[in-house]
Amino acid sequence: MADNSGESLGTVLVAGGANLAIAVAKLIAGLIGGSAAMLSEAAHSAADTVTELLLLVSVRRGQRPADGRHPFGHGKAGFFWAMMAAVATLVGGAGFSITHGVHEISHGEDLGNLLPSYIVLAVSFAIESGSFLNALAQLRREARRHDVSPFRLVSITSDTALKAVVYEDAAALVGLVIAALGLLGSQVTGSAVWDGGASIAIGLLLLVAALTLIRSNLSLLIGQSAPDPVEKEIREVLAAQPEVMSVVELLTMYLGPGSLMVAAKIDFRDDASAAGVEIACDELDRRLRDRYPAISQVFLDPTPTRRR
Repeated sequence: MADNSGESLGTVLVAGGANLAIAVAKLIAGLIGGSAAMLSEAAHSAADTVTELLLLVSVRRGQRPADGRHPFGHGKAGFFWAMMAAVATLVGGAGFSITHGVHEISHGEDLGNLLPSYIVLAVSFAIESGSFLNALAQLRREARRHDVSPFRLVSITSDTALKAVVYEDAAALVGLVIAALGLLGSQVTGSAVWDGGASIAIGLLLLVAALTLIRSNLSLLIGQSAPDPVEKEIREVLAAQPEVMSVVELLTMYLGPGSLMVAAKIDFRDDASAAGVEIACDELDRRLRDRYPAISQVFLDPTPTRRR
């Protein structure tokens, strides 16, 4: 996928600013009302704020140019810091929410004035919706560019910042609804179980989102290949070159967000001269980069098949 680090940086800044303001408001409302669900939502937003800061580090570190010790650049640093951001959500958000919810259910807690909580939840929903729609707009633009659905793109993109904001904002919106239902349930029934249960549900929601992002970033960090449709089209570009007999082996790997390496062993025709092979390799390099701007490195190895 193409490198959209500048656009993703803006998306992260919008989400980070929104989460910081929301975290403070939720904390105040939660202390006033004594609601575990609101305090869990405050922890959720605080964890998201830390996540956005780590994503900023991810984008900045991943943009550092190649040097003598890192000839392929620093793109994988972006994957590492994005994974640390997901861990922050897991520990800071999910851990606090679940343990606090269990404590409220087991010990009980009297709720105070819940009006500030409802107001904060409504305002938070509006702000989070704006952040989510901003990320969704970027996702849709990229999906149209690559002719895939937004849902498919968010599952395969190497843009870890965009993926994290989409997942976390979606989880935040669902969490706000859960918190509101928990408050309403406790207010109607007078039982703290509803509020505590909402806190646990928010924690489990964050747990799923964090584990999904950790798994995705770990795969990229280890050395994830391009999606099958992309590899198929790369093979087609290679095989279409007149001097190419067959593509013996094709390997791809993401070097960073929006940065793909292509390495291939190619069986060239016997009648192709050494100069012809050199020209063909140069032409293939150009055609691959034109087809997929995300391709930053191309390595082509003339390799005859065993039968020949």
